[in-house]
Amino acid sequence: MTEFFANSLMKGFIDSSLMGKGIVIVQILASMFMFAIGIGKWMGLSFISQAARRVTRDVMSGRDVLEYYLARHPNGHTPLENIYWATCERLLRLLAPDVRSLLQERQPGVEVALTAHEMGLVKALSEHVLDEEEIRVEHGMGAIATVVALAPMLGLLGTVWGVLDAFADMGAAGSATIATMAPAISSALVTTVVGLLVAIPGVMLHTHLNSKARGLMSDMEGFTDDLIGRIALEFQGRNY
Repeated sequence: MTEFFANSLMKGFIDSSLMGKGIVIVQILASMFMFAIGIGKWMGLSFISQAARRVTRDVMSGRDVLEYYLARHPNGHTPLENIYWATCERLLRLLAPDVRSLLQERQPGVEVALTAHEMGLVKALSEHVLDEEEIRVEHGMGAIATVVALAPMLGLLGTVWGVLDAFADMGAAGSATIATMAPAISSALVTTVVGLLVAIPGVMLHTHLNSKARGLMSDMEGFTDDLIGRIALEFQGRNY
């Protein structure tokens, strides 16, 4: 069955017009591009998810919100780390230099209190970085969606073009039989078949990656809310 299907496609491709061949080649190249992006995206999201669990555990298990930052752990530039580092840096810049130095040296008994305006600045920066990181997480998804949408449309264009050529040849010949029309129609349908073969797994790939990305972005939003809430609790007159 598979061999018959493949042979039919190959024969239809060989018998198709130059336009049809060009569309099939474009569809195949687009599918290779789509799956290359998809594989890279899947690996990237898997790595980010693992890093997110580690960062959440390390940051939230510290005795205070700055412990992980002041321990000078290297920033792996994953989304949660970028949010956390940018927020901590903004927080420390709002403090007086002497207070900031004492905090960085982990001196006990340092009184730190942020005003509502200062807390608003910290929150605004965190949410801004969150938005940027969400854009990074979704990067590449648009290319996959574009290929999924365009592949069957290109296939339909090739089929319509092939049918037009078939009817033009029929008109020039002045007669038509099944024997003369069937090969032309069959070759015209190849572009639509290839378009669907590209789009169907592409839809599955895009759906899976989109679900994975949405789950990750939900975790990022939850982490940001927890981080801001913890800063609000710890920097309203608490002694360090």
